[in-house]
Amino acid sequence: MIATKVYVPGDSAAVSVGADEVALEIAKLAKAANIEIEIIRNGTRGALWLEPLVEVQIAEKRIGYGPVKVEDVEGLFEEHFLQGASHPLSINSVDELPWFAEQDRVTFKRVGLNDPLSMSEYEAHGGLNGLRRALKMSSDEIAAEILESGLRGRGGAGFPAGIKWKTVQDTQSDIKYLCCNADEGDSGTFADRILIEGDPFTLIEGMVIAAIAVGATKGIVYVRSEYPAAIAKLKAAIAIADEYGLLGKSVLGSHFEFTLKVRSGAGSYVCGEETAMLESIEGKRGVVRSKPPLPAISGLFGKPTVINNVLTFSSVPAIISEGASSYKSRGVGRSLGTQVFQLGGNVKRGGIVETGFGITLHDLVSGFGGGTLSGKPVKAVQIGGPLGAYFPTQSFDLSMDYESLLAAGGMLGHGGVVVFDTEVDLAIQAKFAMEFCAIESCGKCTPCRLGSTRGAETIQEIIDGRNVSANKKLLLDLCEVMTDGSLCAMGGLTPMPVKSAMINFPSDFEDRLAAKT
Repeated sequence: MIATKVYVPGDSAAVSVGADEVALEIAKLAKAANIEIEIIRNGTRGALWLEPLVEVQIAEKRIGYGPVKVEDVEGLFEEHFLQGASHPLSINSVDELPWFAEQDRVTFKRVGLNDPLSMSEYEAHGGLNGLRRALKMSSDEIAAEILESGLRGRGGAGFPAGIKWKTVQDTQSDIKYLCCNADEGDSGTFADRILIEGDPFTLIEGMVIAAIAVGATKGIVYVRSEYPAAIAKLKAAIAIADEYGLLGKSVLGSHFEFTLKVRSGAGSYVCGEETAMLESIEGKRGVVRSKPPLPAISGLFGKPTVINNVLTFSSVPAIISEGASSYKSRGVGRSLGTQVFQLGGNVKRGGIVETGFGITLHDLVSGFGGGTLSGKPVKAVQIGGPLGAYFPTQSFDLSMDYESLLAAGGMLGHGGVVVFDTEVDLAIQAKFAMEFCAIESCGKCTPCRLGSTRGAETIQEIIDGRNVSANKKLLLDLCEVMTDGSLCAMGGLTPMPVKSAMINFPSDFEDRLAAKT
């Protein structure tokens, strides 16, 4: 008798809302009923609003039920969910749910489909096709394919990955490094963690391809310390990949050598900046380096280093496997391929949405997101993390791509989209941005170190109704100094949420004392 496959996500997002307990209850009741099942702890599919999402394999389809609580499991058995029967929690075929069907998953195409640590399942779903093709190509051809695809850094800067790779490739050195920046510290972002926990072999494969392209022999994945489950999953995946021959002295039997290690972050937000990350990896205090030299020429331990984030490296296998033309056929203008958007905050259907660049903010927030969880109207949406700009609903026709957001006074960042309803006070949010900078600043440069503290104090003066007009002018002057004088993006971008809040939501910065009288 063939056991029925039941998928219960084992990643942090699902576990945090009871997935472990649900899996145990399903196993217990199946055993009591003498029903043969196989529980597979896959990664989340990214529909966090449905977690824990339980899926049952019925022929060629996976029938989903969610969100499932422990107390729901007995009722699922009574309604014969193992046969795909109807139930109030049923969403029928998961792949046919519009929330999934309307996405265009490239980087995330395998996330949530299988056991993240099964190499056989990884290959069955197209894994290693990109690497096998890369092994038949020259280093120049691989780098050229990445450049042709239009792949840009998904960590926020949007710099063309192919140019960075070519620079490292052309720099002579006895040793070269790859560093994957998984220090995902932006509020409202979680794609790196979900991919590492749900499909770590994609990241590993992407880094191996990059290593072959640039001649690197050593790689490090710098994962934030607040991601213990992701660190454990990635270490386990690396051990499996090493045993399989995907890593080591002879990558898949070739003459290429590449080893990979995981380094836990030191808890500093600023280590998300590439040079501060390098300092941390080298065992030093995580402070920003002056540039030049660029890390591509003199990076980790002074050697040429490719630094990309998780989503950038993880996009590489599909590009090499399917060809640059397939990838660049998606997107708009110079923003080519797909972007993994992360919907969070006060949103009804939060989670991972991967589509081609060019989707509108309205379609993301009102379409995929379903509006606010509270049911109140949307007031503001922050795009690009805690240092991203706040946009009003009047900007909902905005195209979600690098150039359009830049022209509108914002940035895409890591793709985080945080929704706020009408209860939010944008002056308080602006103060939060300055306080966040003050806490997380490495302290190396004065505009960031002192400007953020003075900025928070000035916004509090405005909130308290003291010299509102003069303090607003002072705040804008301070923002200009921080933007122009800060050594890195930490201080340079902190004014973005502050200025966007002041410009797009001026009533939140009016004289509150005068308004009350």
